[in-house]
Amino acid sequence: MRKKLVLISGLGICFLQKSIAWAVETTAGATTSAAGNISVGFFTDSIRSVCLVLGIAAGMCGIAMGIAIANAMNAIARQPEAAPKIQLNMMIGLAFIESLVLYSLFLGIVILFANPFVKYIVK
Repeated sequence: MRKKLVLISGLGICFLQKSIAWAVETTAGATTSAAGNISVGFFTDSIRSVCLVLGIAAGMCGIAMGIAIANAMNAIARQPEAAPKIQLNMMIGLAFIESLVLYSLFLGIVILFANPFVKYIVK
């Protein structure tokens, strides 16, 4: 459990931090590009966040689908006469599981291409 906690917190620090390049102190001649650095950092963080969320959603979806299919196969092996009913319920469940990834993909596309917070960051 401790290894998982360290891994998750390490990934969170890597993905949620600003890039080291943007942490450099600006000089007097480069102060006009400070707003540009903020907007570039915002878009970089948006891309990182979308990639992280889609990766987690797809991974968890794959695990959930594997568990659902394994349990359905075990149920069919125990009661072969109930196979059509079990298969129907399994397919409906798999569709619901897959819809979660599609919702994540849709929200990721919205964040990348039609981000509602852009008007507050980019001026």
